Amino acid sequence: MTIKSSVTSRSKLPDVGTTIFSVIGQLSAQHNAINMSQGAPNFPCDPALVQRVMRAMEQGHNQYAPMTGLVALKEALASKVFTLYGQQYDVNSEVLITGSASQGIYAAISGLVHAGDEVIFFEPAFDSYAPVVRLQGGVPVALKLQLPDFAINWDDVRAAITPRTRMIIINTPHNPSAQVLSREDLDQLAAIIRNSDIVVLSDEVYEHILFDGRQHQGMATHTELAQRSVIVSSFGKTFHVTGWRVGYCLAPAELMAELVKVHQFMMYAADTPMQVAFADYLRQPENYLGLSEFYQRKRDTLIALLAASPFRLLPSAGSFFMLASYADFSDESDSEMVKRLIVDYGVATIPLSAFYTDGTDNKLIRLSFAKDDATLRAGAEALCRVKPR
Repeated sequence: MTIKSSVTSRSKLPDVGTTIFSVIGQLSAQHNAINMSQGAPNFPCDPALVQRVMRAMEQGHNQYAPMTGLVALKEALASKVFTLYGQQYDVNSEVLITGSASQGIYAAISGLVHAGDEVIFFEPAFDSYAPVVRLQGGVPVALKLQLPDFAINWDDVRAAITPRTRMIIINTPHNPSAQVLSREDLDQLAAIIRNSDIVVLSDEVYEHILFDGRQHQGMATHTELAQRSVIVSSFGKTFHVTGWRVGYCLAPAELMAELVKVHQFMMYAADTPMQVAFADYLRQPENYLGLSEFYQRKRDTLIALLAASPFRLLPSAGSFFMLASYADFSDESDSEMVKRLIVDYGVATIPLSAFYTDGTDNKLIRLSFAKDDATLRAGAEALCRVKPR
C-alpha cells in the first residue's frame, strides 16, 4: 500500500526519471548478470586503509570535522598537488574536502552559476552535469566530442561562447570515452577564455589512472587555467572506496569562497574517520602512484580476453573504462544491445547513448574493467559468445 499525496508539486526536472544505470542494475539483478557496467571496483581496498579508519573511530574521531575539512588532510592533499602538478594551493582558503566528487560538482555549479548563465559541456558526458546546471536556472550547452577519438573541436567551443557563458565543464581522463586532454588542449582552452569571466569546472576523478606513459594534464598543471578553475577529484575512485563518499575541490580563494557557502548548507563537513585515515594514507605516494600500472594491467587483460569477440575495442587512454563497437555485426540500438547482452548472455554493460542528452546512438557500449580477474574472464567469455543479429 502506498500513501497518496494531497499536494500538487511542480518538478524542477520533469524530464528526468530513473537513470539508465538504475534500469541496467535492476535488469542485471533479475538475470544475475556479470557486472561490467558499474564504475566501481568489485575488489577490496587496501586493508591498511580500513585499519586506519577503524583506528580513527576507536580514537574518538566520530564528531563533526571542521567544515572545510581536516587541516591534516588538506595539508597532505596540497603537498601532493604541488609535488605532482606544480601548483601551490593555500590550505586555509583554496582546499575543500567534500562528501564525494559529485557533491563538489554540485557545490561548484550551484555557487558559481546564476539563472540564465550558460554552461558549456562535452558529450558523451557524466549524467549529472546538465541536470545540476538546470537546477540553478542555468542553460546547459552540449557540444559533441568528435568521433572516433572523442576530441574536443575548439572551433566549436569558440562558436558556442556568448556573453552569457559562465562556465565550461571539462572531464579528463574522460568518462565514458576513456580519452585524455593534451597540453595542446589546455593551451587552446586558455586562449579561448582569456580576458573573460568564464570559469572552468574540471572533473578529474581519474587523475591517477592514465595509460601508456601519459601524464595527467589537469588544470593545476597550467598556471593560467588554475587561476580560473575549480578542480574536483575523488578519494573514492583513487583508493577503491567509492562507497565512502569523500572527494575534494581546489580553487582560487575568490571562487572557493562561493563553493564553501554552498557546501556548509549541503552537508557541513565530510565524514571524519575517513578524513583522518586519508590524511595519513595520502602521505605515502606509493599508495596512489601505482594506480596507472594497476589498471593498465586490467585494461590489457580485458583486451586480450576480448580478442576473439565480435566487438571492436576503441583505445582507452585513461580511467577504468573502455568503449566497444558492435556496428560491424548488428543494427540494434545500443539500449537494445545492452538489454540483449544481459538477458541472453548474462553480462551487463552501459549504452553510450545514456551519456547524450539527445540519445545519440553510435553503436557503442561502455565496459568497466575495475573488476577482479575472475569477473573480467567471465564477462569476456560471455561477450565472445555474442552472435550477430
